[in-house]
Amino acid sequence: MIADVTRSLGTDYYLLDELFTVEEREIRDRIRAFADAEVIPIINEYWEKAEFPFELVPKVAALHIAGGPIEEYGCPGMSQVAAGLCAIEMARGDGSLNTFFGVHSGLAMGTVAICGSEEQKRRWLPGMARMEKIGAWGLTEPDHGSDSVMLETTARRDGDGWILNGKKRWIGNATFADLVIIWARDVEDGQVKAFVLEKDENGEHHPGYSTELIQGKMGKRAVWQPDIDLEDVYVPGENRLENANSFKDTNKVLTATRSGVAWEAIGHAIAAYEAALQYAQERVQFGKPIAGFQLIQNKLSGMLAEITNMQLMCFRLAQLQEQGKMTGPMASLAKMNNARKAKQVCADARDIMGGNGVLLEYHVARHLSDMEIVYTYEGTDTIQSLIVGRDVTGISAFV
Repeated sequence: MIADVTRSLGTDYYLLDELFTVEEREIRDRIRAFADAEVIPIINEYWEKAEFPFELVPKVAALHIAGGPIEEYGCPGMSQVAAGLCAIEMARGDGSLNTFFGVHSGLAMGTVAICGSEEQKRRWLPGMARMEKIGAWGLTEPDHGSDSVMLETTARRDGDGWILNGKKRWIGNATFADLVIIWARDVEDGQVKAFVLEKDENGEHHPGYSTELIQGKMGKRAVWQPDIDLEDVYVPGENRLENANSFKDTNKVLTATRSGVAWEAIGHAIAAYEAALQYAQERVQFGKPIAGFQLIQNKLSGMLAEITNMQLMCFRLAQLQEQGKMTGPMASLAKMNNARKAKQVCADARDIMGGNGVLLEYHVARHLSDMEIVYTYEGTDTIQSLIVGRDVTGISAFV
């Protein structure tokens, strides 16, 4: 007996659907149908083998969602709520695919939109919106994760261009991306700036750019996140993003995408909850479905409460983002809360399924493992708590 998790139950206990626009519902339903029909039936095989599902890339492109809230340049210009609903449904299908898309659409395209000149936006965003050009985003380094502001990758002026040297780690899509955004410190003024590395007409990256795929991950196994080595990589002057001139500009991108991770956590939690609910209704022990036992109902009720909490928080955060009122600490609070809650929801779902919960065929194990990654990336739980703590106390607890 295997619960049918290829079909969404549309978990929405507080009827948020009634507050969505027609367009937001249409976008959500489009991604939901895609996850049900195209992603869930095949993803376990890719996840187990740690292979990226390249066959899904043109199907994602056909959804016309790349660029999310970015307006013009061939991007959909959707609302922040719609972009969040995309993250929920993509992650409900699979976290690895959502990370691939989030890196491309959120981090890479978002950086060009926030930090690029008008000419640079026209140059890169249309092809990225069509997903003819896939993006990657390089900030984290082997020795600098949570303290990425201390990054050591350098950029040195060389005539009209720049020379980059350094190492990056956990850079999703970087093994095959057409455009890789590298954050590096200008040796002249000490400020962090962003550079776009492009493949040439033969599909090759700049000399001196190399990647090595990180192996042995416990979660997000179907998304490729390699190390990058940069040895005297030359970047033309026009490939330095014009409005990325300090780490404050880096933070603008991180704040915008951090809210997306809070939405993603809902997708993992809903996938696990719905699988556990259906399993409990079908699994018979001691002569009746386990859904009839008090302990199981108590656990399911608690899981639903946490999911509803997460949904309401993200919906309000999206409203604030639309109004230009969302702050970095607000985004951090949502990421911290939702990652914590979703991780526990997935653990509870696995527990409800007993021994079957550890099997990939029941899907919950994949979401639980992926939530371990979500709990850490885009700012760890501890870092998010310190950002919020600093905001409410006025005292920085960072070393």
